[in-house]
Amino acid sequence: MHSSGPSSPAQESRNGMHLFNDTTGEVGADEVAIIFSFLHHRDIMCARVCKTWRDAAKKTLVPYTDFRVHSVRSYNAMRIMATALPNLQQLSISNLRRRHIYSNGDDPDEEIAADTANYTTHDINIISSFRKLRVLHIDTIFLNGRYPALFDFPLLRHLHINCDFLKWDLNMLRGFPSLKGLELNGTRIGNGNSRLTGNINSLQVLKETIEKVRIVGCHRVEGIFMDLADFPRLKQLNLLGTTVAGDVRDIRRHDFPALEQLCLPWTVRGGMDYEFQRISDVPSFMQAVHLLMQRTPTLFSYCGQISVAFYWNLSASSPDWYDREIGRPRPPFDLQFIQAGKRLGWSWCSGDPWNAEEERLSCEINWLDPEPSRESGDYEAYMEELQRVERRSDFYRGYHQPPNMLEYRRLCEGGLH
Repeated sequence: MHSSGPSSPAQESRNGMHLFNDTTGEVGADEVAIIFSFLHHRDIMCARVCKTWRDAAKKTLVPYTDFRVHSVRSYNAMRIMATALPNLQQLSISNLRRRHIYSNGDDPDEEIAADTANYTTHDINIISSFRKLRVLHIDTIFLNGRYPALFDFPLLRHLHINCDFLKWDLNMLRGFPSLKGLELNGTRIGNGNSRLTGNINSLQVLKETIEKVRIVGCHRVEGIFMDLADFPRLKQLNLLGTTVAGDVRDIRRHDFPALEQLCLPWTVRGGMDYEFQRISDVPSFMQAVHLLMQRTPTLFSYCGQISVAFYWNLSASSPDWYDREIGRPRPPFDLQFIQAGKRLGWSWCSGDPWNAEEERLSCEINWLDPEPSRESGDYEAYMEELQRVERRSDFYRGYHQPPNMLEYRRLCEGGLH
């Protein structure tokens, strides 16, 4: 006998769910997955109200939305999503809250492991469930040791790692055959990242896909930068803080065919902060850099102000070096580029470029470009800038390179040169 009374709220809910399941059964999981592919991952998780839609969520290629793991709550959400939304495409791993860390990997740093022995640990290897990852950011101090599971994502396009205690070698990049962007940062104050090792020749496995390489503050990364010269898609290369070697004069016309920005460490001859052993070496470097700048005007925009010439200077161990006379101008052992209108040149100079109170004195300009025609529209601007620059060369007038020690002392004494 059926009751004629009103249904309870629980009964109505059950009846509604049965009706919902019957209706959604008319649409397959594949069709729903297509619809889900236009939704944010949070909306997809909330929409898993029946078996068909739960199955659809598992098939959905989740749109690019940054899911960031930065707390225990978001870690638990990731753990659920590893099963419910395995086709997540973008993921960021950050520090968890206080006294919560990711489990130690193989071969951990024993001191760090001891310091965190009483912390609550969480398994980071569950991210290996996300086989469709395209973007992975790892920015945490709490990955201690080796984690092979983090280096096997065949569809990954962009990898960013800022993690000083993660131990790995560049040869593990073979797990990312589709990689376009690589950014590896060392952040330990004073030391950089000593856990990342390898030779940049290991990037050969990415030759046909890689477009951006930024490996900074990782002093155990070595090799020859010219090993990347035939990479057809490489647009940006920054290796500051590595021990990569080479010589910028080795770059030929057809090398680095797509390169737009370049920044090399001091261990490369002609890299940032490079110290020359002989004054006579400098002109060939300036000519080489000028040719590169003519080919690609933006090439050294990574390196900050081009006017300070990559902070090149004469090494204190050079046989051409001598000490400053007390109370007199510094010897002109630094280098600078000079732009007058569209004409580019360079000169030796002295003084701190960041100290406005210290007079910056220059030797004569060594021009790389011809003088503009008097009839050209740039000539007036060129002359104005030239007059301003030449006012700084009175002390070393007539010298296109630093004077030797005896000449410098005569100048300081007010003698003729």
